[in-house]
Amino acid sequence: MKAEKLFEIIGSDFYTGVPDSQLRALCDFLMQKYGIDPHHHVIAANEGNCTALATGYYLATGKVPVVYMQNSGEGNIINPTASLLNDKVYAIPCIFIIGWRGEPGGHDEPQHIYQGEVTLRLLEDMGIRSFVIGEDTTDAEVCMAMEQFRKVLDKGRDVAFVIRKGALSHDAKVKYTNQNKMLREEVINHIVEVSDTDPIISTTGKASRELFEIREAKGQGHKYDFLTVGSMGHSSSIALGIAISKPSAKIWCIDGDGAALMHMGAMTVIGSSAPQNMVHIIINNEAHETVGGMPTAAGSIDLVGVAKACGYPYAACADNFTDLDRELRDSKQRHGLSMIEVRCALGARSDLGRPTTTPVENRQSFMKYLSELN
Repeated sequence: MKAEKLFEIIGSDFYTGVPDSQLRALCDFLMQKYGIDPHHHVIAANEGNCTALATGYYLATGKVPVVYMQNSGEGNIINPTASLLNDKVYAIPCIFIIGWRGEPGGHDEPQHIYQGEVTLRLLEDMGIRSFVIGEDTTDAEVCMAMEQFRKVLDKGRDVAFVIRKGALSHDAKVKYTNQNKMLREEVINHIVEVSDTDPIISTTGKASRELFEIREAKGQGHKYDFLTVGSMGHSSSIALGIAISKPSAKIWCIDGDGAALMHMGAMTVIGSSAPQNMVHIIINNEAHETVGGMPTAAGSIDLVGVAKACGYPYAACADNFTDLDRELRDSKQRHGLSMIEVRCALGARSDLGRPTTTPVENRQSFMKYLSELN
């Protein structure tokens, strides 16, 4: 069905969410209709953030909000849904729109398999009534489901439309760009050159895919890297755990702006722990590029200032390869925690592949390599 038709049937004028590739049509429609508008459409840091923001909207207006997300974000809404929205607590109605990655019976990436299996079960456990929209679902069926949902919402309960792959469409395409020049894959290649045989922990999405292909092209193998293919926002905490446990090894974290924003509190823990051997690199393209390119808030904040305020003894920004190479070399030699924000453009190769090793194989080879380090 058309994304604009789903919007019309739902009838809400406030949407907040974290973009998802299976909701690309809806995200594009919202960007065309509202852009980023605090009164109508907010792309938030994480799904729990969205749910709380939606709660505030409801408290102020009495109107039902909509929260959209990939099903991987269900974990982030469990606490606010169970302890805030639930009809046994504040009875705050909310409509969730959830992209169903890893749906049983279909092929998807490893990080989506189990999440896909438990998607509907988690909603049921949270007391959220759901309706699945597929390619063959008619507008009339969605209208009927929404009529039933209104009765549930009137009782202060929550509902969800679960969106199968290909279920939503939108004719107009939105092109997302920024003014930065460096491409992320080239940035990662420069990081690999300087880090040499140091361990690298990379964030979910295209960054890990590009790191994998760079290693393939160089014939280096993959033992140096832990590819955080899921668990968005947690690669820096994984890197911190390794850095603390392997103090004689230089540990590099390749993070993304959307991921860093999703669990920014991790930076306070990293800064207060101040491992002497960790380099935290945030590649900032101001976008959720892996799921379509919708903007993040990172285009309008000072990540270097945030890092310094969180206790990082050194933080700098690079927007060209000369500065980047200097910062990488200095961080390699520095005895102390470093953060480098790298301003880069949107864009990736159309033929970018995916890791050909399994997550378990990646974990095993990475752990074996770590065990060989002092």
